[in-house]
Amino acid sequence: MTFRHGFAALLVGLVLAACQTLPPIVEARPAPPLRLPSPLPSVPFATQSSAGQLRPVDWPALASWNAQSVSGAWPAFLQSCDALRNQAIWQTICATARAVDPKDASAQQRFFEENFLPYSVASADNSLDGTITGYYEPVIKGDRIPSEGARFPVYGVPNDLIAVDMGSLYPELKNLRLRGRLEGNKLVPYYSRAEIESGDGRFEAQPIAWAEDPVELFFLQIQGSGLIELPNGERMHVGYADQNGHPYRSIGRLLVERGELKLEESSMQGIKDWARRNPDKLPELLASNPSYVFFRELPNELSGPLGALGVPLTVGRSIAVDPKFIPLGAPVFLSTTEPLSNQALDRLVMAQDTGGAIAGPVRADLFCGVGPGAGELAGRMKQKGRLWVLLPKDYPLQSATRSP
Repeated sequence: MTFRHGFAALLVGLVLAACQTLPPIVEARPAPPLRLPSPLPSVPFATQSSAGQLRPVDWPALASWNAQSVSGAWPAFLQSCDALRNQAIWQTICATARAVDPKDASAQQRFFEENFLPYSVASADNSLDGTITGYYEPVIKGDRIPSEGARFPVYGVPNDLIAVDMGSLYPELKNLRLRGRLEGNKLVPYYSRAEIESGDGRFEAQPIAWAEDPVELFFLQIQGSGLIELPNGERMHVGYADQNGHPYRSIGRLLVERGELKLEESSMQGIKDWARRNPDKLPELLASNPSYVFFRELPNELSGPLGALGVPLTVGRSIAVDPKFIPLGAPVFLSTTEPLSNQALDRLVMAQDTGGAIAGPVRADLFCGVGPGAGELAGRMKQKGRLWVLLPKDYPLQSATRSP
């Protein structure tokens, strides 16, 4: 859910200015083939950094840790095992999990207590509290071909998009990838949203579909995947393929700063209402977020949208995290509240996705489902919460070296 890369933006000017010719690690980024699941690299994970830290705790420290809060996550955990099965650290644990009765909640709770250690997630200022939001898979109207009704392109990955894996050059920058394009023999920043949508002929990419509403397309990009309802009633499943490398900027926050919306109105629903009232101002507002997402078509038989882990997301049990602080695939215990209420929402979830707006240690985005109802729930969710990450007992933890 999703492309939601702020730190990359801070480095892009310095790095691109230094790149007079392409380093050998640069390669063109065509639309990646669908791999389900996609194995992840096995690397030691830092227990602390200048921006956050993991602290070992005892199981009673987890709010409402019990069989009921664990059992609903079991199918999602087995999905994570599908992606992690080639990593040595997970092989024995995932094999053991397959032998656990999927209907025995108490056995599932014991499994985690016997094979994992819990760590509280803290920010740089030692605060345990962070922000929990929600995301969903929208259904928008469109077509596979352009028409008078469907005229806003849903682009696939452009052939001239270049990705630079900074971790290959500087290990301390792992998980950081810069995007750009060739201009002569120089690597320069890729086109921004405004440049892509200007129609001046500079940007060239093949649309995979066409949307009827530019605002719905914009929120499809923010969510990272969705369904396009075609004129014949069929649905086309599309998912995140890549991003232009520019930082995400919240248009809701911008509308509040301009005095056009109150803070409590800056939800997805409030922004859509503003767009309907101000169609003449809409193009400039959308262009103020330079980030742009490219899509690929996914098989319709998937049980849910594909997250960054490479497995389908599970409603209410999959979260997007910042992988610099929480490793993808790990179980995470979430303690927060229901949207717009004080009712506790404590449950085991799985770190199976990432997002451009999901940055920092105590930060998570809960997958809420598909369609308008899920969108209403996700749009209202912005709660205070805490996270505990569960890692295998022999997980290769190490202290991070602070950057100079």
